Amino acid sequence: MKIAQVTPLYEAVPPKLYGGTERVVAHLTDALVDLGHEVTLFAAADAETRARLIPVRDQAIRLDPTPLKSDLAAHMAMLAEVKARADEFDIIHFHTDMIHFPFFERMADKTITTLHGRLDLKDLAGVYRRWPEFGLVSISDDQRHPLPGANWKATVHHGMPAELYSFSPKSDGYLAFLGRISPEKRPDRAIEIAAKLGRPLKMAAKVDAADKVYWDTVIRPMIEAHPNVEFVGEIGDHQKSAFLGGAEALLFPIDWPEPFGLVMIEAMACGTPVVAFRCGSVPEIVEDGETGFVVETLEQAVAAADRARLLDREAIRAHFELRFSATAMARRYLDVYGDLLARRPFAEEPLPEVVTPLRPAEDRSFAAIA
Repeated sequence: MKIAQVTPLYEAVPPKLYGGTERVVAHLTDALVDLGHEVTLFAAADAETRARLIPVRDQAIRLDPTPLKSDLAAHMAMLAEVKARADEFDIIHFHTDMIHFPFFERMADKTITTLHGRLDLKDLAGVYRRWPEFGLVSISDDQRHPLPGANWKATVHHGMPAELYSFSPKSDGYLAFLGRISPEKRPDRAIEIAAKLGRPLKMAAKVDAADKVYWDTVIRPMIEAHPNVEFVGEIGDHQKSAFLGGAEALLFPIDWPEPFGLVMIEAMACGTPVVAFRCGSVPEIVEDGETGFVVETLEQAVAAADRARLLDREAIRAHFELRFSATAMARRYLDVYGDLLARRPFAEEPLPEVVTPLRPAEDRSFAAIA
């Protein structure tokens, strides 16, 4: 099968540090190649992939030091390049929310779109009503709730390469928080849980500019007031096995409808149980009492974090390999692609060949359509 993967341009593929969507696209792309398919990735030039790469920007946007840049212009240029090459593919798989809809209306039947973000935002419902011909994939069943009437084709949970994470049969006794410092991620709850248990907490997290005030006024003072809390900062993939594998439990104390939550399956890949609040996708990802605990109150979270060391870390890793490996994700997407191809109308019988005068080949280069 000839498959195009179209990623957002905000982070490298995979990201150098924090980043979810581009990381999933990287692992899906490589897994599809490993399964024998012909895959083309449209991404920034700093992507690392086993697929054919079509670079559409010199580097990912977030780490680009250029002070003035347009994310809209970058994505529009990429979509123009995808459209110019559309005939090369059986399937075009978009991970760019809805920005491609007006470009690809006439070929919507050869596209599938995975939505990676929250969908309870103003104006979104109108967009999906306006372009119902585009088939959509959710990353959890819970993600669909704000748009129950959208053209959903499947739910495909994320997956990660099993070989990327080392199994750790024994923890080093600390609790872990990994992600982003923001109010909806509730790092304050993680600190409170560790404090009530008297356990060390390591926090590896990104601080966005939008969350700087929250960091300065709420979280940093809490860290400074609790000597058992260590702030590690933002980490990359190569550091996650040691960080997550050494943890007795990953704390995932969210307070918003998280569409998926990659960090939960990253912890499971290391054999580390997850203590997560019942929000968004959490009940779909964490098997309560087996791969972690699903809780609803701070008191429950404290008790669960205290019991996490009793769970079987080998069983947690095995559960990850069964449900959340990159290969498992790729196979589920192949089912989606196959269904899309099966539903596509058959092409008409080709007309008899007509000899026409020679003429210059059509220019399909990016410069010609930009």
